[in-house]
Amino acid sequence: MSDHPHIPGHEPGAPPPRPLRAHALQVTVRRAVLALLLSCALLTTAACGGASSPRAEKAEKAVEAVQEFPAADEAAASPTSSAEKQKFSKTRFVANAGLAAGATYQWIIKPYKAGKFKKGAKGRKLALVKAGLAGAFTYNRLKAASENAKGDPLLSKAVAPLAAGIASLKGLATKLRKGDASSSDIDNFQKNITDVKGAGDKAGAPVKDKVPSLSQLKSGAG
Repeated sequence: MSDHPHIPGHEPGAPPPRPLRAHALQVTVRRAVLALLLSCALLTTAACGGASSPRAEKAEKAVEAVQEFPAADEAAASPTSSAEKQKFSKTRFVANAGLAAGATYQWIIKPYKAGKFKKGAKGRKLALVKAGLAGAFTYNRLKAASENAKGDPLLSKAVAPLAAGIASLKGLATKLRKGDASSSDIDNFQKNITDVKGAGDKAGAPVKDKVPSLSQLKSGAG
């Protein structure tokens, strides 16, 4: 019977793959060092009648240091984890910025160009309510996208200069809802969306418009 553990997809009786043998050797060496240091600590303490001696304390500290030292496979996993976090940050940035862009076009830019916000226009009241919700939704999604960008160095650098522009959108939702938004306010929304998209392109995170549902618009405007 083979001394080697069975590995799925690996021929029974054959020695483990080289990476597994290397990992097993590392674990064995660490255990051997721990056992040796513990033995030294116990022998030193016993020789001193059970009292703690400087040598025993040094041995104990050495054992703690070895225990705290990460295994090779754990250390190797760190860069992968960091890369995954950056990828996740980019994904969230693209999602939030895309929703902001979709909401801005669908319920602010498009109806404005169609004259839906003008006094006397048919369906004006409902158009303004939706525009107000879209304004708040866009501001919140762009803020979230800015936070997401901080998880990726390149994206963070590209988005950081846009903070003031995004902050300028904060009070415009009320103006939209009341029908008081000017053409410059509408342009401000468009400019911020264009700037955020440009930052995404520079950092390798291209943003595409994604129109949110009305339920998303209502829940995301708060």
